[in-house]
Amino acid sequence: MVKQFDVVIIGGGLAGVSCALALKQATTELSIAVVEANKLNADYHPSFDDRSIALAQQSVQYLMSINAFDPRANFAAAIEKVTVSDRGHFGKTHIDCAEYNQSALGYVVEVNPFGRSLHQQLASTDVCLYCPNSVSKLEYQLDKVNVTLQSGTIISTKLLVIADGAQSATRKLANIPFITKPYQQGAIIANIEVAKGHNNHAFERFTEHGPMALLPMSNKRYSLVWCMQTEYINKHESLSDDDFLSRLQATFGYRAGLFTKVGMRASYPLVYGRAESLSHHRTVLIGNAGHAIHPIAGQGFNLGLRDVQLLSDLVQKHKCLGDYAFTRAYAKQRSQDISTVMTLTDGLVRLFSNSSRMLALGRSIGLFSMDIYSSLKTPLAKQLMGQVKQGKRI
Repeated sequence: MVKQFDVVIIGGGLAGVSCALALKQATTELSIAVVEANKLNADYHPSFDDRSIALAQQSVQYLMSINAFDPRANFAAAIEKVTVSDRGHFGKTHIDCAEYNQSALGYVVEVNPFGRSLHQQLASTDVCLYCPNSVSKLEYQLDKVNVTLQSGTIISTKLLVIADGAQSATRKLANIPFITKPYQQGAIIANIEVAKGHNNHAFERFTEHGPMALLPMSNKRYSLVWCMQTEYINKHESLSDDDFLSRLQATFGYRAGLFTKVGMRASYPLVYGRAESLSHHRTVLIGNAGHAIHPIAGQGFNLGLRDVQLLSDLVQKHKCLGDYAFTRAYAKQRSQDISTVMTLTDGLVRLFSNSSRMLALGRSIGLFSMDIYSSLKTPLAKQLMGQVKQGKRI
């Protein structure tokens, strides 16, 4: 027997589970299945590593509306201030939540405990879980998609949601091209202890080798994302903890305080990636399966969450779930926001990775001007807070 579902979500990472929770919250009568290659609530899940991610203010509000996030959680820390600077140049700008009458610009959450909390929330619903399992075949019919799993089980759905990441095997089975462009950069991630605490102050600093970010965490720690050219990654990973901290302090300076301890370091390559289309017959892509961006502005998961939010809205509004009008509306309404964020992020990478003196002067003047004239930094602040409405600024 082929079991029938309204929605089948491929991928049980942050985007996939958030999607399942949002759809179930929006329309309780929907029959939903999640297919995930790894055990949920296991000791290890590859999507839930030691990284931290920044949740924009709008993302926090949305996650709270679907009971998927509590700002008081011990794995969350508020971002109240952000300082953006360019190493070796005079320009910098500051953004403070008080300027916009907000209690926080966003929150930093540790991916591992956050992911586990989402899985626990999912376990309390009637969403059907197929895990560990994965997709081996897709068969498209007029009114449904038949999904054959590696276990041999066949399930059927009116709407297929692909959420299994930038390396999505399901997207390949659906024959949706994914255009990638390597940045010739990688990112080192680590947790850094700071002597006197962080005061909920985040930093984005551009250096000659690439951007670096310090995001406030619990227990006087920062989450470090240090992007650099690929050839420097191995050199920095092989340093002793003391030497790594010395190199970090010398590169960043003392504006964030004295760095006293570094946790386990890891690295991953950085690429620009975008699906040729966000939709296919009775199929949509969300999260990194549809778009993979540089972490320079911390927009990756926030962008995916806006995919989820629109999808949830469309499920409530459209009578014919998964038909052409539905999938077309999703792709069309998400394209502008995704293009805006990806263009902005890619432009920042290229602008601040260029050693031209004229460009450096222009960067400094731009950051300096934003610090003097609040109207100039309002668009940046709104982008950081996620205040966009399907591609339009609020």
